Amino acid sequence: MGHIQRFPTSTKSVATNPLKMSQPIGAALAFLGMDRSLPLFHGSQGCTAFGLVLLVRHFREAIPLQTTAMDQVSTILGGYENLEEALKNIDERMKPALIGVATTGVTETKGEDLAGHLATFRQRNPTLAHLNLVFVNTPDFAGGFEDGFAAAVTGIVEAFAEPSRSTVKGQVNILAGCHLTPGDVEEIRDIVESFGLTPIILPDLSLSMSGRQPDDFTPTSLGGTTIDQVRAMGQSEATLVLGEQMRTAAAALELKTDVRSLFFDRLTGLEVSDRFIRALAEISGRPVPARLRRQRESLVDAMLDGHFYTARKRVVVALEPDLLHAVTGFLADLGAQVVGAVSPTQAPVLEKLRAGTVMVGDHTDAEALADGCDLIISNSHGRQGAARAGVELFRMGLPQFDRLGAGLTVSVGYRGTRDLLFALANRFLAQETEHHADHDADGGGHDCHGGGGCGCSAG
Repeated sequence: MGHIQRFPTSTKSVATNPLKMSQPIGAALAFLGMDRSLPLFHGSQGCTAFGLVLLVRHFREAIPLQTTAMDQVSTILGGYENLEEALKNIDERMKPALIGVATTGVTETKGEDLAGHLATFRQRNPTLAHLNLVFVNTPDFAGGFEDGFAAAVTGIVEAFAEPSRSTVKGQVNILAGCHLTPGDVEEIRDIVESFGLTPIILPDLSLSMSGRQPDDFTPTSLGGTTIDQVRAMGQSEATLVLGEQMRTAAAALELKTDVRSLFFDRLTGLEVSDRFIRALAEISGRPVPARLRRQRESLVDAMLDGHFYTARKRVVVALEPDLLHAVTGFLADLGAQVVGAVSPTQAPVLEKLRAGTVMVGDHTDAEALADGCDLIISNSHGRQGAARAGVELFRMGLPQFDRLGAGLTVSVGYRGTRDLLFALANRFLAQETEHHADHDADGGGHDCHGGGGCGCSAG
């Protein structure tokens, strides 16, 4: 394995406006993409409460999330008893199809033997052999949101994927990274199905986190990938791996099932969408549907119209690594100048970024890099820094708690790329319009040249 470049990390003694989110929250989101699933944090109640609030505010949905409620004594002496009691209570009262156990800083600092706990639980509770369990180590003092999400998906694959001697024609696996919204996942499903293919998406947030109203209260996730579907992944023709964070899970799946993997580090942009569509046409043996051809033509026209307003714009982006790569790559495609790219954690994908400065830091670092810029792209936690810098904030990523529908936005494929382009270009166009209005109010007049930025004397 090649050397992974280490990018500069902020040297501040304290993160005053953190960009980083913890591994357990990422693992919880991955488990929520499984049908009738219940994530369980092995730690204190405070760890769970923080993650619960963050996910509820972003998705505006009821989030099932449980805790082993470790206290001072169990933290020192060991938390197996808490874990066993929690698993028994959950099975008795809620009957989930899957319980996903994620560790926290409390249990990881203590050095809890998670694999040993699982073996002990199975040995001591033979009557609960039916209980589907996935245990993953997700210390919140190391790594970040993406790492926890990837660990949970890998754990699910290792627990349930099975080899098969037969192949189901037209069935494909999709490992969907956490940089994809439920809306993105739904768009990807539509694209894949338009080729006559049957996708098994892991995890499938489009079914569980896209906003549904059950007839009655449910204490588990509502919809998502079933365990039987994960077991059937060995019968697929290929695995489409979406996001660098999914490489470990893809390797685990290929090792267990021998199903070939096709990697796509981003699906936002024309060329990358073309590559994805070509792969689907090759797998299915079918021509590209007319609907997708029309969408591609629309995107090309949108790029022609929009590049006048995006070219040479100075932008700072602060997001999780895979989403950071997708957004900065697309901005570079549009001729924008990515002045700074800020990631919460080190990641191999950072080596691919096309940006003036790439660093591991927080919103304060993004604020410092944004001097003289036209736009900051980050989540809702970046709003105070953007206001101090006097730069407009374009919200992407998680969490977005001051906007509706954040989980359903689409920025992948031809249609999603076009919508993102229009959203960005309209922000820049509005800035120019406001600039002209301010200048006219001062009696200065202006001399714009109809694209490519303002050419008036005040600009």
